[in-house]
Parts: sequence; structure tokens; C-alpha cells
Amino acid sequence: MQSTDAFVLARVFHVLGVVAWIGGVAFVTTVLLPALRKLERAEDRLTLFERLEGRFALQARITTLVTGLSGFYMLHFLQAWSRYADLHYAWIHLMTAVWVIFTLVLFVLEPLVLHRWFHQLAQRDDARAFRLVQRMHAILLTISLAAVAGGVAGAHGWL
Repeated sequence: MQSTDAFVLARVFHVLGVVAWIGGVAFVTTVLLPALRKLERAEDRLTLFERLEGRFALQARITTLVTGLSGFYMLHFLQAWSRYADLHYAWIHLMTAVWVIFTLVLFVLEPLVLHRWFHQLAQRDDARAFRLVQRMHAILLTISLAAVAGGVAGAHGWL
């Protein structure tokens, strides 16, 4: 495989990873969490959330890895590391920041702290726990969509 073919394949994996990852975050934020908050029984809410969100967490971990590896490969291929020093490429900073935040949450904070913390909070104050998690997801989704928009615009020459 020629190096340009590898670059194109990396871009394909990058875009597919972003679509699956951020699309999943959008679904959880705008569909799943609001629907769960309308369930009458708190026990049902927590049980269903943990079951569904746990399955999505695996998808999110895989897609963040694919997105990160392909993104860093493209930076390496283009020898574009210097773009981190240029504010005209702020969209690369934003994409990287989103990736770092999600990677930390998915691989470190969620399994070590957040899962237990949310479960305990939901048992004490279910409504507050779900409001808080939906607010956090909405903030992350907003930042993620800004990164996607910036990445698309920047990759097509709009600085």
C-alpha cells in the first residue's frame, strides 16, 4: 500500500470513528437521557441507563481509539505537528482537547470514579443525578460538535 493510500484510509477511519463516536454521544444526550428521565420508577431508570450506557461505552472506547490513532497518523504523515503552534489551526487544538477529555473520561475517570459516584448519587437523588449527567453530556456534545465543524472547515482550507 502506498503512503498516500494509507493516508486516505486513515482519513476514512478517522471520519467513521468520529461519526460513530459523536453520533453516539448525540443519541445519548438528546434521546436516551431525556427518555430515561421520563420513566416513572427510579430503579428502572438507573438499571436501564447502566445497561445501555455500558454497551455504548465499549463503542465509544473503540471509536475514540480509532479516531485518535488515525488523527495522529495523519498529523505524522503530513508532518503537521507544527500546527499546534499556529492559532490558525485552533480547530486541531479543539479536536485534540475533545479527544483527550473523552479518552480520560472513558478509560480512567468512568471506570475508576464516575460509575460508582453516579450510581451512589442516583440512589440518593435520582432526579439530580440524571439532570447532572444530561448537563455534562450536553456540554461535551456542544464542544464535540464545534470540534467537528472546525475540523471539517479546517480540513477544507477554511482558516
